[in-house]
Amino acid sequence: MTNHLLKVEKACMKFGGLKAIDQLSFSIEQGSLSGLIGPNGAGKTTAFNILTGVYKPTQGEVFFDGKNITGLKPYEISQKGMTRTFQNIRLFKNLTVLENVLIAHDQAVKYGMLDILLQTPRFLKSEAESVEYAKNLLRVFGLEDRHENSASSLPYGDQRKLEIVRALATKPQLILLDEPAAGMNHAETETLMKTLQHVRQQFKTTILLIEHDMKLVMGICEKIVVLDHGEKIAEGRPEEIRKSERVIEAYLGKESEA
Repeated sequence: MTNHLLKVEKACMKFGGLKAIDQLSFSIEQGSLSGLIGPNGAGKTTAFNILTGVYKPTQGEVFFDGKNITGLKPYEISQKGMTRTFQNIRLFKNLTVLENVLIAHDQAVKYGMLDILLQTPRFLKSEAESVEYAKNLLRVFGLEDRHENSASSLPYGDQRKLEIVRALATKPQLILLDEPAAGMNHAETETLMKTLQHVRQQFKTTILLIEHDMKLVMGICEKIVVLDHGEKIAEGRPEEIRKSERVIEAYLGKESEA
């Protein structure tokens, strides 16, 4: 029996008279690296917003780790083990690289306000472990040497990486990456591909990404879901998606008849 970590059943999202998502159903298997693709305006980010609780679907349901999470708040879904990055970078740019990661990791620590006020051994031990954990994550992405730098001082590509590190710091079962390669050059994208594969294996994390770079998607994703105008038009392995006439038509348009 297939182990579905995430399952979406007939989700719809309406904004006034506009149906941004229509009867969307798909599933993501535990431990997989999958992609959600489609032309501009296909509804990909809206789908992510439904999954992470930013929007409550007008119809349909979302199940995560066997539980119905439809209508939960984003922080509640994050606490259950699903986190995300955004199209637009949302770092705390006046804080250091390390502080950005530690803020995210605080969700996973186990001490109370009294421990903080009294600086108890439990608090000090936990803080030391958090710093070590954060630095290890930064090391995976080649950012450890910059942990004292402000987030705003990082090049654009490294800010993208820091967003992924910060998401991983919550120790998620599933991480949703919204265009992780946006703004990266070819070499940075190649490095990102290898890093995501490594992250999936090392941290036992399931990954679902939105991405326009088809080389990245086809190169690392085991399954791809394709949206067009809010509807799922294809779902399958990269080689199947590459040959799909509906997918080709959605991206390139249909030739007009003479």
